[in-house]
Amino acid sequence: MAESNKKKILNDPVYGFITIPSDLLFDLVEHPYFQRLRRIKQLGLSEYVYPGALHTRFHHALGAMHLMGEAMSTLQSKGHSISSEECESAQIAILLHDVGHGPFSHVLECCLLDNVPHEEISLLLMHDLNRQFGGALSLAIRMFEGTYERPFFHQLISSQLDMDRMDYLNRDGYYTGVAEGAIGAERIIKMLDLVDDQLVVEAKGILSVENFLNARRLMYWQVYLHKTSICCESMLIQILRRARFLIRQAESSHEGAESIFAPDTFKLFLGESISLADFRTNRTYLDAFTTLDDFDVWACIKQWALHSDPVLSTICQMLLDRKLFKIILSTEPFAGELLNELEGQLRRIGLPDDILSYFLVEGQATNAAYLPSGDRINIKLKSGKVIDIADASDLSNIQVLTTIVRRYYVCWAKDLDKVRL
Repeated sequence: MAESNKKKILNDPVYGFITIPSDLLFDLVEHPYFQRLRRIKQLGLSEYVYPGALHTRFHHALGAMHLMGEAMSTLQSKGHSISSEECESAQIAILLHDVGHGPFSHVLECCLLDNVPHEEISLLLMHDLNRQFGGALSLAIRMFEGTYERPFFHQLISSQLDMDRMDYLNRDGYYTGVAEGAIGAERIIKMLDLVDDQLVVEAKGILSVENFLNARRLMYWQVYLHKTSICCESMLIQILRRARFLIRQAESSHEGAESIFAPDTFKLFLGESISLADFRTNRTYLDAFTTLDDFDVWACIKQWALHSDPVLSTICQMLLDRKLFKIILSTEPFAGELLNELEGQLRRIGLPDDILSYFLVEGQATNAAYLPSGDRINIKLKSGKVIDIADASDLSNIQVLTTIVRRYYVCWAKDLDKVRL
């Protein structure tokens, strides 16, 4: 029987034709764990700001795998010994780096899980896949964890200049139409080199790295931390918070409170506070997690908009209709007088104190393009000396790029008097 051709060529709108280079990578792409990423948008609710931002984590993971292949070819062309197994394992690790994301990505981590990072769930799923594939992912897991003796592989997977960031800046800029996301990833990859198995960038790539850091800073403020995106996310968090409250109230009540619609697997996460230890010790949670996607949440929001609880139904309908909370940003924490005034406005339209916090939300967002205290971006000078990009750059705003910028926000339901609570 003829052997099937698994070295598929895909047409990617960002990079053109890309290849799935091995049978194992193809089988991983075909696996249900990875196919689930088709149903999780890369940018969550950013489509409320940028209508084109409908791409998925499936797109992103394939793009990152492609860039990893390009990085391997570049390093090999410069005389570094990298085996075919190492190449494949590096691509496996980056392909699966986001497989542990849940619906709406970081929203789920903060309000449905007990602060379980998606990277930890990705690692659990990689170990499970390793069992299913007879140990074929062992090297990829070591690279992902950073325990492999050649550290540059982990740097390419997770650092301040990794293939993950390279792809999402390019891809998110493309789909949102925000031109500042374009970073010239191909040139940066061509400038990569190794010194003592540590990743460096050749000196002639400094300008490209500066552009990368600046693009990341701009994309955070224009896309990832756009005030409307923050507002939509805050509303979604309050929806899930209220649903959790009602589910737990119904479970403890003997008065037959109205049930909350949700698929069983989603209701499991709404009803319990699940920790990383729970994931590790009870297979039920991991199995349930691998069924969840954005569609589960949207189906619930549509149904909850009809629920008898006025808090849940009101915020769900507002989000569905894009009748968003009002939001203001500040570089300083908000004065108590402002918050008292907003609380007063909501009380004057009859909002009881016990539900006030669902319609008035405070928070803060931070952004730093480059943190010298973290994994450094190292530049190799012509002399062979290796220095940090912050020392190598003559960029006038390098101080801006290395400073953590904090924005405080408050969002509230401004037109609730038009909604029957």
